[in-house]
Amino acid sequence: MTILLSVTGFDPSRWWQALHDAAPERRIVLDPADAGDEAIDYAVVWKQPPGLLATLPHLKAIFSIGAGVDHILADRQLPDVPIARIVADDLKERMSEYVLWRVLDHFRRGSSYRKQQAQRIWHERMQPGAREITVGIMGLGALGIDAAKKLRVMGFDVAGWSRSVKTVSGVKTYAGADGLGDFLAVSDIIVVLLPLTDDTRGIIGRDLLARLKRDTPLGGPVLINAGRGALQDEAAILAALDDGRLMEASLDVFTVEPLPAESRLWSHPKVFVTPHAAALSDPDALAPIIIRQIGAHERGETLQNVVDRQAGY
Repeated sequence: MTILLSVTGFDPSRWWQALHDAAPERRIVLDPADAGDEAIDYAVVWKQPPGLLATLPHLKAIFSIGAGVDHILADRQLPDVPIARIVADDLKERMSEYVLWRVLDHFRRGSSYRKQQAQRIWHERMQPGAREITVGIMGLGALGIDAAKKLRVMGFDVAGWSRSVKTVSGVKTYAGADGLGDFLAVSDIIVVLLPLTDDTRGIIGRDLLARLKRDTPLGGPVLINAGRGALQDEAAILAALDDGRLMEASLDVFTVEPLPAESRLWSHPKVFVTPHAAALSDPDALAPIIIRQIGAHERGETLQNVVDRQAGY
């Protein structure tokens, strides 16, 4: 049984080694031509070349090496086989670490204190308690729910918004277009962890930013996006930062990656930039999960975390 590993944008060698270590009895190839006469049964991918998977007549399932699958669904020639996304404690923990870091940094005036340090200014700023701040999470999948639970432990009030109604213990939840306004009205810090779909593309734009809560204990609303770059309108975010509708922003994802050197986001004093590093996919942690899924599928068991193509996640 042969597995195709097809990735673009980075060196696949660590993933090849991790898959090989998890299943030394299976053949792992980086190009369909390397399989020779052997059928390719499974594909493990990240931004695979468009049309590639359609050339594999024996393909049984496709696995994403990340939490998102928009990079797979962008291929309009996908074969009609199950697509499974990764849901793993390692990914959840890494994303929650990022969310907590950025929420706490904005909450505890990190940007202001770094500026004061550079100018050798000794000035204690007023600081609300965590219980006075509502962190609103857009996207209540596995990553969003884990982040919400950990923010609750820190003492923050947490709200959540999702496409469909969800229940999360200790979290006030809102859903759909009808619930978005009420969600924004209570949220002091917005954390975006949405999947990229036709419905969510560009959702962090002029209209949403205009509806943000203005009077917050921090002095203004804060935006954190660790979901997908195409969720945001970067010109609208810059305009909101310039005119004060947004107090600060932490952005890990961008419409063009790497973020072009000429982008004003790099140098904007109210923006914190990270290079799509919020929750890196660790091959050693995730490859065994994929191999276990393949083994289960071969035994006739149902795949877990299968993507709803119509919903986009």
